[in-house]
Amino acid sequence: MIDNKKSVFKLGRLSVALLIAGCSSMAIADQFSDAAQNWVGSEFTPSTLTEKQQMEEMSWFTEAAKPYRGMEINVASETLTTHEYESKTLAKAFFEITGIKVNHDLIQEGDVVEKLQTQMQSGINIYDAYVNDSDLIGTHFRYGKVVPISDFMAGEGKAVTNPDLDLEDFIGLDFTTGPDGKVYQLPDQQFANLYWFRADWFADEDLKKKFKAEYGYELGVPLNWSAYEDIAEFFTVKVKEIDGERVYGHMDYGKKDPSLGWRFTDSWLSMAGAGDKGLPNGLPVDEWGIRVEGCNPVGSSVSRGGATNGPAAVYATAKYVEWLDKYAPPEAPGMTFGEAGPVPAQGAIAQQIFWYTAFTADMTKPGPVVNEDGTPKWRMAPSPLGPYWEEGMKVGYQDTGAWTFLKSTPVDRRKAAWLYAQFVVSKSVSLKKTIVGLTPIRESDLNSQEMTDLAPKLGGLVEFYRSDAREQWTPTGTNVPDYPKLAQLWWQYVSEAASGEKTAQQAMDGLAAAQDKVMSRLERANAQGECGPKLNPEKDPEFWLSQPGAPKAKLTNEKPQGKTIAYKDLIGG
Repeated sequence: MIDNKKSVFKLGRLSVALLIAGCSSMAIADQFSDAAQNWVGSEFTPSTLTEKQQMEEMSWFTEAAKPYRGMEINVASETLTTHEYESKTLAKAFFEITGIKVNHDLIQEGDVVEKLQTQMQSGINIYDAYVNDSDLIGTHFRYGKVVPISDFMAGEGKAVTNPDLDLEDFIGLDFTTGPDGKVYQLPDQQFANLYWFRADWFADEDLKKKFKAEYGYELGVPLNWSAYEDIAEFFTVKVKEIDGERVYGHMDYGKKDPSLGWRFTDSWLSMAGAGDKGLPNGLPVDEWGIRVEGCNPVGSSVSRGGATNGPAAVYATAKYVEWLDKYAPPEAPGMTFGEAGPVPAQGAIAQQIFWYTAFTADMTKPGPVVNEDGTPKWRMAPSPLGPYWEEGMKVGYQDTGAWTFLKSTPVDRRKAAWLYAQFVVSKSVSLKKTIVGLTPIRESDLNSQEMTDLAPKLGGLVEFYRSDAREQWTPTGTNVPDYPKLAQLWWQYVSEAASGEKTAQQAMDGLAAAQDKVMSRLERANAQGECGPKLNPEKDPEFWLSQPGAPKAKLTNEKPQGKTIAYKDLIGG
C-alpha cells in the first residue's frame, strides 16, 4: 500500500515536472516569437516580403538556432554605414529572435584583411566569420583555407541553411564564385566606383556657352578621359569662382598611405583600358596587369606578358598625377581616402572621376550640394573611358563585401555565424538595410516600389543598379593569387609617382617587378597547388606589345577629341 502511494506520488511529481517543462518551453517559444513579431512590425519594414512571410522566415531562424542557443560568437567587418546598422541593430534583433549573441566588431578594412590573414596562416580562430571583400577571391580559391559556402550549404551546414535564402537574387554572386564554379562568399553589401558631378553647374546656361566656346563641344557627362580633362581644366583654370567661392574641376588624394593602393587596384588601370576584354575581369590579362594561362598567373611585367608597366598603365598613372597637381584643391595631394571622401559634399568640386557610391548616404544630408526639398544638386553617372579601352572590357570597380568562413573555425561556431550571416542578408531585412546603407545586394530590393520612390533623392544610384551597365563594374578577380601580399605593393610604388620622386614609367616598372617577385616566391613555395603562379620567362617587351590584346602598344594619340552626353539622354529621360 505504501509502495503504491510512493508510486502515485512519483508519478504526480513527474507529471508536474513535465507540465512545468512544457510551460517553460512554450514560454521560451513565445519569447522568441514575440521578439520576431516586434522586430518585423517595427524595424524590418519596408520589406519585399509580406508580414506573414517575414514571420515564417523568422520562425525558421528561431528553430534552426535551437542547438546554438546561449552561444556567443564573434564576427568582423569594416566600418561602413551598412555594417554599423548590422552591428548596432541587426545583431540585437538576431539575439532576441534566436538566442545567439553576436559581437559584431567594426574595424578598418586593412585590419579585417590582417586578422583574416593571421587566422589563415596560424589556424587559430580569431573570428567566426568575416565580411571580407570579394577582391580576395583569387586568394581564397587557391589557398584552400576558406570553406566554399556552396559546399557548406549542401553538406554540414545544410540544416542551418535558410530554404528562402535565394542565391539567384544576389546581384554580386559572380564576383564571389571561383574558377572551379564554387561560391566562396555570401554577398553582404556592394557599391560601385562611378563618376560624380554637379548637375546644377553643368546645366547653367552661361557655363555651357563658355565651355562650348572654349572647347568646341557641349558641357555634359564626359564619355572619355579627354572630355574629363577638358572639364577639369575649365572649372579650375577658366571658371575659378562660382558665387564668390573658389571651385575646382577635379578631386582626388595622394598621400602615401594604404588607401592610395585602393585608388589604383580598384580598377584605375581598367578605366584607362590597360587589360583585356572579358567580364567580370579581363582574360588573359586583368585590370591589375596580371596575365594568367589556364588558372596560373604567369607575370605582370610586360616582359612576361603582363601589363602592369605597359603603355596604358603608365598613361593612367601619369594622368592621375597630372590631374591631381593641376586641377584638384592644393591640399588634395596630402590627403588620404578618408580625408578626401567628404570634400565634394562641401560644395567646391565640379566633378570627380573616381567616386564611391558608398558616400551616397552622406552626400544626401542637408548641405551645399543638396536642395531644400532634399533632392541632390549632383548626379552620378558611368565613368568616362581612357583611350586604350575597348568594347567588351570592364569599365570600373565594384566593391562586394561578402561573408567569409574559414576552415579553422570550429564547426558549431561556423554554423551559428552562418545563421547570422544569412539573417542580415535575408529578404526580411535586406530592403530596410539597403535604404539605411545604400549598398544593394538583391535584385528584388532594387526592383521594389520603395527604391523607385527613393530614386529622385539618390542622384542616379537606383538607375545605375537597375541597368545592365552595372555588370561592367566588377571587383578584383581571380587572376590575383594573393591579394594581401600584392595589394600592399601598390601604394608604395604609386606614391613615388604621386610625390614626383619617380616618373610614372619608373614607378610602374618597380611595381611590376615587385609583383613578379612575390609571385615567384609563391611559385617556389608551391603554396597554392595546381593554380599557383608559374612565371613566364622574360622576353623582349616588343614581342608582347606586338601581340593582339594586352599589353597594348603605345597609342600615337592618347588624347582624342573630347566627347560628352547630356545626363537626360544618358538615363533615357
